[in-house]
Amino acid sequence: MTTLTSLWTESADGRLGILMSALSGIAVALAVALAMTVYFRLSYRTWRDVARHGLATLAAVALFAFAAYDMRHAALAYLGLNPSKPAVEFEIRMPREMLTAATDTQIELHTDRNQTLALVDGVRDLSDGRTMLRGAVALNHRTADRVLVVNLPGKGIFEFRLRLPAEPHRSVEFGPWHLADRIASPRAGSVAPQDAYTIRYRVL
Repeated sequence: MTTLTSLWTESADGRLGILMSALSGIAVALAVALAMTVYFRLSYRTWRDVARHGLATLAAVALFAFAAYDMRHAALAYLGLNPSKPAVEFEIRMPREMLTAATDTQIELHTDRNQTLALVDGVRDLSDGRTMLRGAVALNHRTADRVLVVNLPGKGIFEFRLRLPAEPHRSVEFGPWHLADRIASPRAGSVAPQDAYTIRYRVL
């Protein structure tokens, strides 16, 4: 199963972006190296020469930093990753009879600013008679008001509030399991929602 990289696909434009960034970085490096070689071969005698020397060094460092920054962002864009916009990978457990395939569900992230469709990554049966649904969704806005809405047509709507700050930190491990915050399901039956529908997630 894939994680966040499944949210986007590779494209020719992405490859072209990396190539152009790489070429611009090489050109900047060569230009700076040539300029610095010529400059440092000249001797300086006054404080003005020292000042120019310092400014030239700062300019070279800034150009190298810009080239590295540009190439990094082009590479991340090619891989489908946006460092300024994290994403949440989630796992949801529910009774097996409620979900048999990933195509049976639609998941959206609702915030006070927008709604974003999540990518369903797959379904796996668990040994305790439940099913685990996996997926991921991008966090496009800075807000602490985030609710993951799972819609199972004909079976119910399940809401899970994401307990995350407006600017969450990325995490390697999944957090603890949380209970569903709201369930509107005619098929929930006698099964206690707090015992049957849970979610855990991590920020990528």
